[in-house]
Amino acid sequence: MEIKTLHKLEKQAYKKSHAEIARIGFALFFLAAILAYSFATSGGVPNNLFLAIAAVFGGYMAMNIGANDVANNVGPAVGSKALTMGGAIMIAMIFEAAGAFIAGGEVVSTIKGGIIDIKQFGNDTDSFIWAMMAALLAAALWLNLATVAGAPVSTTHSIVGGVMGAGMAAAGFGIVDWGTMGAIVSSWIISPLMGGIIAALFLLAIKKTIIFREDKIKASYRWVPIYVSVMAWAFVTYLILKGLGQVWAQWIELLNSLPLVSLEAQGKPAFLTASLIGLIFGGFVFALVKKTLKRNMSSMKNDRHSVNGQFTIPLIFAAALLSFAHGANDVANAIGPLAAINDAIMTGGITDKAGIPIWVMAVGAFGIAIGLGLYGPRLIRTVGGEITELDQMRAYSIAMAAALTVIIASQLGLPVSTTHIAIGGVFGVGFLREWLDESNKIERQIDREKAEIKDDKKMLNALRNELKKLEKKPAKTVEEYQRITELFRLIDEEKAALKKAKKLLKKDKKNLFVKRDMVKKIVTAWVVTVPAAATLSACIFFMIKGIML
Repeated sequence: MEIKTLHKLEKQAYKKSHAEIARIGFALFFLAAILAYSFATSGGVPNNLFLAIAAVFGGYMAMNIGANDVANNVGPAVGSKALTMGGAIMIAMIFEAAGAFIAGGEVVSTIKGGIIDIKQFGNDTDSFIWAMMAALLAAALWLNLATVAGAPVSTTHSIVGGVMGAGMAAAGFGIVDWGTMGAIVSSWIISPLMGGIIAALFLLAIKKTIIFREDKIKASYRWVPIYVSVMAWAFVTYLILKGLGQVWAQWIELLNSLPLVSLEAQGKPAFLTASLIGLIFGGFVFALVKKTLKRNMSSMKNDRHSVNGQFTIPLIFAAALLSFAHGANDVANAIGPLAAINDAIMTGGITDKAGIPIWVMAVGAFGIAIGLGLYGPRLIRTVGGEITELDQMRAYSIAMAAALTVIIASQLGLPVSTTHIAIGGVFGVGFLREWLDESNKIERQIDREKAEIKDDKKMLNALRNELKKLEKKPAKTVEEYQRITELFRLIDEEKAALKKAKKLLKKDKKNLFVKRDMVKKIVTAWVVTVPAAATLSACIFFMIKGIML
């Protein structure tokens, strides 16, 4: 029997190693294709070797964005079983790539968030190129490490840390805009807090208006269309503001070419415009959901499962729209520095805005999709189920938090991270579950068991010390021999009691709705992302400089 079990384990390990080799091989093939294409199309350009290597770094960064960051968009939908893992990856790959290509923009900021003042490079184009290469590689390496560790981190903060570290290595501390850095640090608190509060409030509202009602079918008919239409409004508004901002001017121009249409030209959509369009879509969705529910009410059961089912299709749309907006925005984390390097090599100058050749956009778009397909499932599982258990209502609340927090923050000028918002939303629904289920009782029980363990350890040490003293005495009385025997018995009993207390503690910790170890790991990864990427980037910059000089 044991030999059969070992044989099965061996076969599973063999399959797993083959799958891992295949993934690595495909990733290397993609990077090799980028290298070959870059060389083939820039043969007569000076420093084309730097451009080719930078393109590989950009592709590597894009793959790591796909492997780590995209999990926040589809993880809750997968965790709630609204989408299968395969379906989520397929949807995310298509919409991430579409967002990058359609709305990634013709021009991107070469320095994410204006974190450094590129004027301090002067005419030293070589140092600027080396700094951008170091930033790309450092950010990608840090994201790779975080993905292996199962920690979802901000790709924006990773590239910001990389640019900051390389900039300081190249031109000193004065190159960094410390005000911007302060805003980034504040986003570590603002993003998860806002995301958690909004997600918890939406989940609480659903529970109060539907789940806690005796007639859940009637409550669903009244409230589900409202919640889904609010979601439609939020996501259309979010998509226009964050996903289509780069191509808004072209859309206005296209509409103005139609007869009887005259719209004011805008560089980017205003909140009011986006909100009104979202409101129109929301009204349409309200009517559609109301009609669908009326038709399906006879087949609905008066239970939680039926209520959950009403949020499945909205969650699929949410995953697709979040992926589109993410591809449009975060592709710049990979191709921004690459576009800067390409522009510096082609023109011999340094600029804070750079045009994007189609091949650079393709590196970012396909890199994100490939990274997601190859290595995305690990983080999707973490976000979807390893922090807290999710169902469709909880996943809906998290998706709403992601969209609404970005909308509110953009209007208030608050710095936020979409990664931190999504994870904060997961924390929020988990902690709300604990509060509603009176898990504070479990917390108090855990504290009592910790105190018991501490007391048992003290007693065990005291008994051992007494035993040592008696055993050291050269001559012993009958009473002392009896006491030694009793001490051995008491020590065995204390060991058993300590073992039992530790087992109970471990069991009670599992009853908590939010895994505390995961919270600690993720928050630690957030805090160290910028300094870790910055340190790594500075080291890589000095290494490149040492090789070249």
